[in-house]
Amino acid sequence: MAIRTKITEMLGIAHPIVQGGMMWVGTADMAAAVSNAGGLGIITALTQPTPDALSAEIARCRTLTDKPFGVNLTVLPSVNPPPYADYRRAIIEAGIKVVETAGGKPQEHVEDFKAHGITVLHKCTSVRHALSAERMGVDVISIDGFECAGHPGEDDVPGLVLIPAAADQVKVPMLASGGFGDGRGLAAALALGAEGINMGTRFCATQEAPIHDAVKRFLVENGERDTNLIFRGFKNTGRVAKNAVSDMVVEIGSKPGAQFKDVQPYVSGAKGREALTTGNLGAGLIWAGQIQGLIHDIPSCADLLARIVSEAEAIITGRLAAFAS
Repeated sequence: MAIRTKITEMLGIAHPIVQGGMMWVGTADMAAAVSNAGGLGIITALTQPTPDALSAEIARCRTLTDKPFGVNLTVLPSVNPPPYADYRRAIIEAGIKVVETAGGKPQEHVEDFKAHGITVLHKCTSVRHALSAERMGVDVISIDGFECAGHPGEDDVPGLVLIPAAADQVKVPMLASGGFGDGRGLAAALALGAEGINMGTRFCATQEAPIHDAVKRFLVENGERDTNLIFRGFKNTGRVAKNAVSDMVVEIGSKPGAQFKDVQPYVSGAKGREALTTGNLGAGLIWAGQIQGLIHDIPSCADLLARIVSEAEAIITGRLAAFAS
């Protein structure tokens, strides 16, 4: 049971499945579980409070897996920006071989990572940004459709169009991101021109995800319509699970003259972390994508990845092959 692509060869992994960076979720435990299951696990750098703490988390991950894993560094607008350069230095000094970057203006980070021989995966939400990142020298584009959790950009183009549109122009290997969680999605991504998939929300509903069981059950019970788009009026759109907090943020943000400071007390990372760790679903934002509608269980990462690959193989060699015979 194997699907070999440019992504599996480039990253040295068994399955063309990458765990995206997820705030408060991308710990050593999560990354190691995905890597041990044959995918590429990712530690989220900014989940760690300091660069030194990130160094320790990377070292801890190495005690949990001997398989490849990477680190995510996301650069986003912030009231108090973290010391990105110091986090970058910690990643480089730890000898990490694969980094996922995301957010605006990543050039200085990409250049430094590349200068140290690191493979860079950059997440983009449009073809024009993908081409810019390719010119910058990234090795892999993770093309992120409108279905995704997190920040889908302002173009609102879903993966069914965005992935092949990017494949028509991008020359480096691509990961399809946003709305992926089963073998049908993997087979579709390969058909659309990607070399693998990047999953975030689906990995939150696994046994090893370091979040409260109530949140995992929440993701299973939700449907594809149970998300909210927040920060639209601030040109920093985010897709989150629908709950009382995100409903309120949408309402406040839609009022004439609304400013970010009006919603800021409700959207802090600390409140989101409280929701994930305590299971209090009304404590803060829970970032999740439309793939919630296709999440029906809470398997181990090993079982999930094996199932996705098995389903995709059956589709490719069975159902699709039958159409061509």
